[in-house]
Amino acid sequence: MQADKREILRYLGYRGKPADEKVLALMESCLSELGRVACPRSTWAWFDAAVAEQQVSFAGFTIESKKLASHLHGCDRVIVFAATLGLEVDRLMARYERLDMSRAVVMQASAAALVEAYCNECCEYLAQEAAKQGYFLRPRFSPGYADFSIQYQRALLHLLDTAKKIGLSMTESCMLVPVKSVTAVIGLTREQGPCEQHKCSVCEKKDCPFREE
Repeated sequence: MQADKREILRYLGYRGKPADEKVLALMESCLSELGRVACPRSTWAWFDAAVAEQQVSFAGFTIESKKLASHLHGCDRVIVFAATLGLEVDRLMARYERLDMSRAVVMQASAAALVEAYCNECCEYLAQEAAKQGYFLRPRFSPGYADFSIQYQRALLHLLDTAKKIGLSMTESCMLVPVKSVTAVIGLTREQGPCEQHKCSVCEKKDCPFREE
């Protein structure tokens, strides 16, 4: 599980700008510390799906989202996916928020890149399993992207029983606990080809500091 250091620097605001040696050393130190405490866990389930113009249905419920439906166009199955780095990562970040805010900021960015790297590893495995059945994967699409309401987080967690399986729950405001966690819907299609859209291109928040062109 190797975090993309370019992503960490992007999260820190270094878009096309070199970081100084102090920042790079701090990033390496944070990654090393995260590696000692992270306990990555994941779970998923496969479902038949029906994709309409503005909704996606599977496992007995329907998600109203035009962007998700567009992203899953041509898919007849989905994988509901969840992953977390564990509570010790949260505790580590909270500790540095009290003791050293500069390190806390880099720790947050490093943990975000680390959970993405873990999710990518999981999806590489899922892609291999899907290929055995003649399917290709679409990229992850998570609650909170575009018009895929974060309120659907609750249904995905319940569907996967994440609290029991990987210790992943959520707050009343639908924020994941542990914080460095991901839920997503992954499309399965028989047709190989380019993905529908990059996750930033489907988001209407044009002024996001983390937006990728």
